[in-house]
Amino acid sequence: MKKKEPNIALVHDFLLYPGGAEKVLVDLSRMFPKAPIYTILCDKKSLPKIDNAFGGDLSRREIRTSFLQKCPRFLRKRYRWLVPFFASAVESFDLRDFDIVISSSGAWSKGVVTRTYTQHIAYIHSPMRFVWDYNERYWKERGERPGLLKRMIMSYIRVWDAQAAERPDTLLANSLYTQKRIKKYYRRESTLVYPGVFSGEKGSLIKRQSSKKYFLLISRLSAVKRIDLAVDVCNKLGLPLVIIGEGPERKKLEKMAGKNIRFVGWLPQEKLDFYYNKARAFLFPCQDDFGIAPVEAMLRGIPVIAVPGTSASEIIEDGKTGILCDAPTSDGMADGLRRFFEKEEYFSSKECKKKAQAFSREVFEEKIQKEISLVEKKYA
Repeated sequence: MKKKEPNIALVHDFLLYPGGAEKVLVDLSRMFPKAPIYTILCDKKSLPKIDNAFGGDLSRREIRTSFLQKCPRFLRKRYRWLVPFFASAVESFDLRDFDIVISSSGAWSKGVVTRTYTQHIAYIHSPMRFVWDYNERYWKERGERPGLLKRMIMSYIRVWDAQAAERPDTLLANSLYTQKRIKKYYRRESTLVYPGVFSGEKGSLIKRQSSKKYFLLISRLSAVKRIDLAVDVCNKLGLPLVIIGEGPERKKLEKMAGKNIRFVGWLPQEKLDFYYNKARAFLFPCQDDFGIAPVEAMLRGIPVIAVPGTSASEIIEDGKTGILCDAPTSDGMADGLRRFFEKEEYFSSKECKKKAQAFSREVFEEKIQKEISLVEKKYA
């Protein structure tokens, strides 16, 4: 008899902006074209942007949203006001019809409630930063003083997050750094599965132009991404910088930026290549759990200048495929740029591309399928 295919659902925190987590969702959706996608909030106008950025087809997929989608548009645009309701939103998803649930979680979606015999595989982009190690800095960067009520809400979310992390049957981590944080905050083991950044031979035939005109930064424009560091340094040094991306911090960053800094919003892949080809180096100012954009830059032979800590050391070989700055500050990044100028002629496009080859979509898909096979075998 032919083996029955498992009924699979995908769960993702939000579909509001294109970013690294959304790229992982696009790859998962390619693997499971029949799987419906559950998400807390979805901006339908952003789906074409995500598709253009990552070659997906989310615009044509079945997207099932939470009860928060019924909130007035002005509230959905200020979705951070809804933080106290996100936990109950993911818990409200009805996943009884599915054999396997795969969540792509940077915060909330790992907390879905499933049947006893439904197997939940959670791909963790990061333990919830703003309630764990990023907590106090989160308030400082927002220019707020957390009162008693806000601290109580944060404490509640922290407890919920720790309990929610116990619900998945399997945890997958997007980097060694994320693995360590999962172990520390959730007291659980996880399996390393790097995101798939490219497919096949993509990038190997891309030739960079000899006239490299500017520094490049591609990111979601949110406070945690620390775009302000790159803006501040390039302002002080008068360096040309192109910033590609959208997010809630864009207006604030544009006010900070001098005439040497250009914001171009999100672009489809074919237009990204135009900017990559003329980039002198890629700036990675955030302490991220995994950076897809710097790997994409290295795939095109572009060295990366990154702040220390987190996953940067897994992606970059200091002095060979980029520069690891001494500190995650403006001064630290300025010193990193100084070291880059001293060594610029010695960076090898070949070495950058070679390092990036470890992060292929084929390897990602192979490891995801392996986890599903293990789950099916265990509970057959």
